[in-house]
This record gives sequence, structure tokens and C-alpha cells, in this order.
Amino acid sequence: MAISTQGTVLKIKNGEEALVTVNIKSFPDLGAAPAAIDVTTLADTVQKFIPGVKALAAMEFVANYDKEVFTTLKGKEGEDLTYTVEFGANGTFTFNGSHSVAIAGAGLNAAVDMKISVLPNGEITAA
Repeated sequence: MAISTQGTVLKIKNGEEALVTVNIKSFPDLGAAPAAIDVTTLADTVQKFIPGVKALAAMEFVANYDKEVFTTLKGKEGEDLTYTVEFGANGTFTFNGSHSVAIAGAGLNAAVDMKISVLPNGEITAA
């Protein structure tokens, strides 16, 4: 069954202390495929691979600029925090990492956005 993105939020915690809930406009892939390690020998007629390390790159979340949220996020840049993407009753995806936050470029008749870039440092767990 398909679900809508409506109501999806990013919650950020420092240990057990809730820091902020961000009403996001978009979120990145919540996982990654493992790298392919080539184990082909000269005797093989096709390439063979085994799974390697999953390459989780920086994860970018976009939200409308909110001065209070931006200030909170700016003050916690570089700290090891817990991030949860919450789909309401449809589950959560949680991971640890650190972030930076910046104002996104904009043009005429556009909302001002902020980008939260998170560097994950572990597995993303689904619940």
C-alpha cells in the first residue's frame, strides 16, 4: 500500500533531549546499496561481485526557513545527534550523525529554504 509524504517530519535529539522538530519539504534516500567488490578471476566468463560497505553520503533535508529552528540547528552544528524521519503511523527511520545548516539560494517569488546536511555515522534503523 502506498503512503503520502504529508505529515512527514525530521526530529532531532541530543541523547534523550528533544531539540527540534523540523517540518521538512523533502528528504533524501534513507539507505544505500552496498559497493560492489569485484571478485572476478581470469577463469570466469562473467564478472562476479560480493557486497561491500554501504556508502551513505551526506543526507540533505530541505525545509522552509524558520529563524528559531535555524538558530537552534546552527548552534548544534558538528555535534553527534540522533535524527528520526517520522512518517506518523507509518513508521520511523533513525540514525546518528552530525549536521550543518545553510540558507538555500532563491529567486523571484520563491520561499526562502534552509538545507540541513547530515553526515550519518551508522546504520539507519527502521521501526
